[in-house]
Amino acid sequence: MLRLQVNAKPEAIKVAIVEDSAEQRESLEFLINGSPGFSCVAACGSAEEALDVIPRCSPDVVLMDIQLPGMSGIECIGQLKTESPALEIMMLTVLEDHERIFQSLAAGASGYMVKKTPPAKLLEAIDELHKGGAPMSGQIARQVVETFKKPVKSVPATLQPPPTNLSKREQEILDQLAHGFLYKEIGDRLGISIGTVRVHIRRIYDKLHVHNRT
Repeated sequence: MLRLQVNAKPEAIKVAIVEDSAEQRESLEFLINGSPGFSCVAACGSAEEALDVIPRCSPDVVLMDIQLPGMSGIECIGQLKTESPALEIMMLTVLEDHERIFQSLAAGASGYMVKKTPPAKLLEAIDELHKGGAPMSGQIARQVVETFKKPVKSVPATLQPPPTNLSKREQEILDQLAHGFLYKEIGDRLGISIGTVRVHIRRIYDKLHVHNRT
């Protein structure tokens, strides 16, 4: 069942939910509307509903389930990002299936959390994503490295577009992530702040999105 809230709380982070389980959807909606600084502007039970509703309610962040009836969450991300490139999307998954999570990130998502995440941590993640942050695990980092090494599929070498190259610093950070270091540890090892690490990771995501679209 779709629910759409027209008037969001002033200055609140506007969140849309795409989740086929009514119980989980209502639980998330209750959490978000009951937390200061957050407002749920839409709760959709399918990707098809989301594609109809989300462009009209202009959320800041979308919480997207991967497994949905009909169109998958991954397909939905691609269509939403085509229409609203600046939309922030976080995957909310049952298990850490890194291959599918990576496909979601390549399609345009910029964050992921598991559904068993404590409510306070989920709200922190939404706030972090809204501020420009983007989580990336070591397993995802390794897949990103491999993706940038591969040419675009089905395109002759002579017609390959200019590569979306990672900077030397971005490559260093990816390498550190791939070896399991945390943001703070990476910052200490490279002599930069955690905030700078976050900025570089966000740029890596943006380049991943461009690379995938190409």
